[in-house]
Amino acid sequence: MTPDEYCQQKAAQSGSSFYYSFLFLPSEQRKAITALYAFCREVDDIVDEIHEASVARMKLSWWRGQVGLMFDGTPDHPVAIALQRHLSVYNLRPEPFYAIIEGMEMDLDQFRYPDWASLQEYCWRAAGVVGELSASIFGHTQPETLKYAETLGLAFQMTNIIRDVGDDARRGRIYLPEDDMARHGVTKDEILDGRYSDNFQALMRQQTQRARELYRDAMRLLPETDRRTQRPGLMMAAIYATLLDEIERDGWHVLNQRIALTPIRKFWLAWKVWVGGGQGLIKRLAA
Repeated sequence: MTPDEYCQQKAAQSGSSFYYSFLFLPSEQRKAITALYAFCREVDDIVDEIHEASVARMKLSWWRGQVGLMFDGTPDHPVAIALQRHLSVYNLRPEPFYAIIEGMEMDLDQFRYPDWASLQEYCWRAAGVVGELSASIFGHTQPETLKYAETLGLAFQMTNIIRDVGDDARRGRIYLPEDDMARHGVTKDEILDGRYSDNFQALMRQQTQRARELYRDAMRLLPETDRRTQRPGLMMAAIYATLLDEIERDGWHVLNQRIALTPIRKFWLAWKVWVGGGQGLIKRLAA
């Protein structure tokens, strides 16, 4: 199996919404973004699948070494090997890769977040910098496009947090800001025990509004000149924003189930943006 094939398999097996936006890209761009996604999956899986924190920390440290080898030497892992040949082509820097690893390390040390500012810092490391790297691969002419991509990454991460409240709680993690929880009268025990209430629904309505504001801000930041090259990000936005709508329509019953879109619906949403250029989506999300 070649490094590119390894990355392709890693992306396809995940079932992530991101995979659908890769399908429409030219070959080299598709290989580059698939390798980036595989890198994110590798480091994220360490935190999710390894229960001994010290072992997970060692593995993340090893990946930090792989990033160094990607830029200065000869990496050993197939994902790092696949990524290396795209670094200079798309002008990718090492700092965002280190930031992604730091975000995963935060999951080993921090299980609660006192406010939005602290959660936003986590979201930036976990997804904002991924957005910046992705935008560089997709292509851009304006510096504002990187800010758009970072903000869109935050919106995706907030959507994930809303969707995964129950799954995260079963791992002992609560990403909802503590001050918001207190304001709505929701305790950590209610979430850890999976107890649904009107107060919880109000809390989730607030988080959903925050996510929608991030989508709005992102769409307003995207320069018109870069909309065509950034269609893959807009395809992801169509899928994630629709998922957010579905979660709200279901009444935020996310404590004991995981709400998801079907693969055919994800493909349809992605295809519509690719064909139409995303103009309707930008107008809708920016309103």
